[in-house]
Amino acid sequence: MTTPANTADLARAVEHAAGLLAALGIPCDTESTAATPRRMAKALAELTAGVRLDPARHLAVTFPPEGERAGLIAAVDVPFTALCEHHVLPFTGRAAVAYLPTPGARIVGLSKLARLVQEFAARPQVQERLGQQVVDALGAHLDIQGAGCLIRSQHACMTARGARAHGAAMVTTHLTGALHADLARRAEVLALMPPPA
Repeated sequence: MTTPANTADLARAVEHAAGLLAALGIPCDTESTAATPRRMAKALAELTAGVRLDPARHLAVTFPPEGERAGLIAAVDVPFTALCEHHVLPFTGRAAVAYLPTPGARIVGLSKLARLVQEFAARPQVQERLGQQVVDALGAHLDIQGAGCLIRSQHACMTARGARAHGAAMVTTHLTGALHADLARRAEVLALMPPPA
């Protein structure tokens, strides 16, 4: 992923981070906290680097099909971290990404599926949109019969504040085409749901 210092206005972000911390009454004038605004700005720039990237670019590199009738292709237990756009707190989890190629269609490397999830996650995000962005990108850039993205994650905005529902997880499913309409295919994909952490 692109380094935050090259792509974000880091100096301005540091200034605003210092102002936010000061407004909250959090001092940054000790040896331990003097660099906190800079660390905070760099961390947020890293966690939002996806807004400056096109994750779908990873789907441009494809390989010849292995036979005329490819089965389901999936990457499971893909770890990610995203920032909830409502509270700017992290949610972390795992995703399963699957697609069913059209017979004879080119396929994409499994690492590209992981990168797709991780780069869409690296932006202010909501989990429902993240899964939809992944399946939309697969449908737009590959010749497929259907796509799926299953996500299980824990949201700090629900576990560390507010409801303080420690251990609660959010599960979302996004299925398109044959992976939605064909009950056997749907069951095959839903069985890939990442397990609880």
